[in-house]
Amino acid sequence: MFDGVAAKYDLTNDVLSLGQARLWRKAVARALDVRPGERVLDLAAGTGTSSLPFAAAGAYVVPCDFSLGMLREGKRRHPQLPLTAGDGTRLPFADGVFDAVTISFGLRNVHDPDAALRELLRVTRPGGRLVVCEFSHPTWRPFRTVYTEYLMRALPPIATAVSSNPDAYVYLAESIRVWPDQPRLAARLGQAGWTKVAWRNLNGGIAALHRGVKP
Repeated sequence: MFDGVAAKYDLTNDVLSLGQARLWRKAVARALDVRPGERVLDLAAGTGTSSLPFAAAGAYVVPCDFSLGMLREGKRRHPQLPLTAGDGTRLPFADGVFDAVTISFGLRNVHDPDAALRELLRVTRPGGRLVVCEFSHPTWRPFRTVYTEYLMRALPPIATAVSSNPDAYVYLAESIRVWPDQPRLAARLGQAGWTKVAWRNLNGGIAALHRGVKP
């Protein structure tokens, strides 16, 4: 599915999010707070666009994704990045090799999100940081109703106009609707072994940043 949307994936995200996707990427970079020379894993990196802020901060960032189509498109756009194919539930990296790990808008698309959280823990050094940016649940009930209507009714026709595979966005809308809310996702981070788990809402809870530290 992601192979089929790779060519226009970043453009479609910008349109569907009304430009907020770029601001969310900046929020992730601030939350992860990478330093020059640190090793960073950007899981579900797609075309590598989400990895660029970490590289700009002087980190050695490894964009990793399951979709070869996304990686091919990313290599065409960002040949300087070491894009790597990998399964989020069985990462092709040794234990404790990264100072920080992150995944943005990809955890809900992993076959076993809890296994991915455990794998991210495994490849992170003790004291290393995790930031998960994912769609979540607006906290104000009237806005949550409007947002849900947008997802299920407005998103598919918009995707038809701008995406190379509009049917994929019907699935994506449904996956957002059924994804755990902020406290339940925080609990799953804790169950996977992450400590000091906290979260911060973005745009009233349309998305949320969850953070954790490897003990």
